[in-house]
Amino acid sequence: MAEIGKKEENIRWLISEISAIVERLQQFEAKYLAELSEVHPNFIKSARNLIHYRALRKEDIRPIQKKLANLGLSRLDKPESHVMASLLASKAILEGFLNNEPIKKHKAELTFKKSNRISKSNAKSLLGYRSKGRRTRIMVTLPTEVAYDYQLAHDMIASGMNCARINCAHDSEKEWSLMIGHIKTASKKLKKKCKISMDLGGPKVRTCALTAGPKVKKFRPTKDVRGNVIKDCELWIGPVPHPNVDLSHLPVALESLEKLKVGDQLFFRDTRNKKREFTITGTTENGCIAQCGKTTFLETGMKLYTNADYSSTPIVIGELPAVEQYIRLHTGDFLRLHKDALPGEPALRDKDDNVISQAQISCTSGDIFEQVREGEPIFFDDGKIEGVIRQLARDEMMIEIVNSRKAGSKLGADKGINFPGSNLEIKGLTAKDKKDLAFVVQNADIVNVSFINRKEDVRDLIAELQKLNPPKGFGIILKVETQSGFNNLAKILLEAMKTYPVGVMIARGDLAIECGWDNIGRVQREILSLCRAGHIPEIWATQVLENLSKQGIPSRAEMTDAAMAQRTDCVMLNKGPYILQAIKLLSTIFKDMELYQEKNARLWPAMQRADIH
Repeated sequence: MAEIGKKEENIRWLISEISAIVERLQQFEAKYLAELSEVHPNFIKSARNLIHYRALRKEDIRPIQKKLANLGLSRLDKPESHVMASLLASKAILEGFLNNEPIKKHKAELTFKKSNRISKSNAKSLLGYRSKGRRTRIMVTLPTEVAYDYQLAHDMIASGMNCARINCAHDSEKEWSLMIGHIKTASKKLKKKCKISMDLGGPKVRTCALTAGPKVKKFRPTKDVRGNVIKDCELWIGPVPHPNVDLSHLPVALESLEKLKVGDQLFFRDTRNKKREFTITGTTENGCIAQCGKTTFLETGMKLYTNADYSSTPIVIGELPAVEQYIRLHTGDFLRLHKDALPGEPALRDKDDNVISQAQISCTSGDIFEQVREGEPIFFDDGKIEGVIRQLARDEMMIEIVNSRKAGSKLGADKGINFPGSNLEIKGLTAKDKKDLAFVVQNADIVNVSFINRKEDVRDLIAELQKLNPPKGFGIILKVETQSGFNNLAKILLEAMKTYPVGVMIARGDLAIECGWDNIGRVQREILSLCRAGHIPEIWATQVLENLSKQGIPSRAEMTDAAMAQRTDCVMLNKGPYILQAIKLLSTIFKDMELYQEKNARLWPAMQRADIH
């Protein structure tokens, strides 16, 4: 009898606690009536549920969850997308137990079924149709090659890409237009609608250019492990690159090549004064294909001749791209970071390896010099290099490198800089962002916006978009990648809900640095829960199948990460030489996991193997 009495006491306590939570949620909702009145009609119920969820999470509800579990009931562990319905359902079951009578449902505005339907509809509106056999979409960052290789665009969509991402921090409107044209043509041919999203660079702090390297290009035949040539180097000689990106390009004016025919040879000395020759193996009206059996270094302005004594009219090599420079930094080194746009340079050393002048580089934002302090940490290139600000002046800071690779880490131009211990106020669309946005609105389906830290950032974005009159259904994806963005996420989402459709990208690279490696798991989970409460599609980004995409072999950890990513609406892959393999594998993983997971709800199909018969 004592046990029955204790059970009844627990049930009464649970009913009382849940009733108090429901009342608190209603009071919290009343505080946000003004915000709720401004949201898009498609988000009214979702915005209300988001407020309910944020109110629910203001207090620790673990004691309630544990007592519910002891009674064999749902522990309110996945209430995000239907908070009030979950609470009222639990209360109704408890009241039925207490009174020993049939359960009388308490009506909720947003039922379990309705919330699921809204989530699916919002994902479809933003990200387009899903692929057969899987709910989770795949977004892929397009490499520049797609601009000149239609077949690559075709194969990416055929392999399972649902949304093509173009990063406005790279290439130009010319390449973007070519990429978009190829994606649209391939989509139409394959009868698979592929959405196009474009990423604005945002106010991210980056390294500036380094001193330009020499305009030299290396051409090398394929060799075996013993150094024997097994395949000659094949190159394209002409004014513009060949559509086949595997052919190295040597720029030469077209009129210099008009008389060349198959079998002709071009003689020259390379940058090391070594005698070399090319053999012409194919000609077209746009240039010619040549082969070389020895490693060769060529430089802008060098001359090629059609005879061995170099007496013919020379064929002059055009502008080759400058060799990309970098600064190698070791733990214990110092780096001078400039406010002014000075070209970056590695440290200068004497013959005894003593440092004469420290390595130096500039950054894209001069505002940070007034917002950081000595002793604060600084990270470069997605956290690959860690430093500490040791000295700070108005126009420069001296940074001690405290963590890098054993052999030294390379720091190049246009690499991200993070200040996780600083309270930076860098916000808003840059002048380049506004220019790019006009192109995006005219040519893409979605704009991805970086470094959204406050609701005002969303407000400014929407105001700028309204000036450009985007087409109906034009989507916005907000990238959450800072501690401030996470801290203000509920308010950011409510502001974003004034337009439709909207999504959130969890940019795990910068986010891990900003929030700390030890916190990224928790922060990522909380972002997902807030998005689900608002029925806002989530995109899981950064380093998904990174090893496979770039090196051709996946790691065990990233395979598990890819399987876990199936809980989201979309997963983003970054470009790499093996991107087609990565798309195919990710699609296969999602199809296999579809039996076990629907969004954040685990499902239990029959176990396939466990050696019990």
